[in-house]
Amino acid sequence: MENEFEEKYRTLFRRYYAGLSFYAARLVGEDDAEDIVQDVFLEIWKRKDTVELGGQIQSFLYRSVYTRAINVLNHKAVVENYTAEEAELMKKKLEYYQPDQSEVIRRIENRELRQEIFQAINGLPEKCREVFKLSYLYDMKNKDIADTLSISLRTVEAHMYKALKILRERLSHLHGFLLLLVFFSNIFSR
Repeated sequence: MENEFEEKYRTLFRRYYAGLSFYAARLVGEDDAEDIVQDVFLEIWKRKDTVELGGQIQSFLYRSVYTRAINVLNHKAVVENYTAEEAELMKKKLEYYQPDQSEVIRRIENRELRQEIFQAINGLPEKCREVFKLSYLYDMKNKDIADTLSISLRTVEAHMYKALKILRERLSHLHGFLLLLVFFSNIFSR
């Protein structure tokens, strides 16, 4: 049971750490952001017997980072004796980056998702990557790819199959990956 939690925890950390750090840096600056995110993950680890790493975990993580950021900013306001204008600016920033502002979170997640997908594509074996990119990025049909690379149509199909299999494995943890596979499968069936 503990091994299962550890694996889920590692996956959670890998998936959300960069986005949470980026989000926290928008709130408190780079210096305090990493500490806040590490504190949130440490708290989850301490509560491993009671915390559920289910479907609502993303909301929980962003809300936790937001709450800790408020605490850091309030402490700074007292220590550094913020003026009324500085306090108002801090308040506006907190309102804008509130986790309930799903557009902000969506932008962060989309940027991370794109980066993770392109890293997975770039990690494909050379010929698979080349065939996949010609199909995916240049919208070429399998026959045109075969002609361009001077390989058989069967070889193109084999490379696409292999690329999709590898991507399915590497990106299986992503929510909505089924839609991504359908998209890639449509490319494959051309």
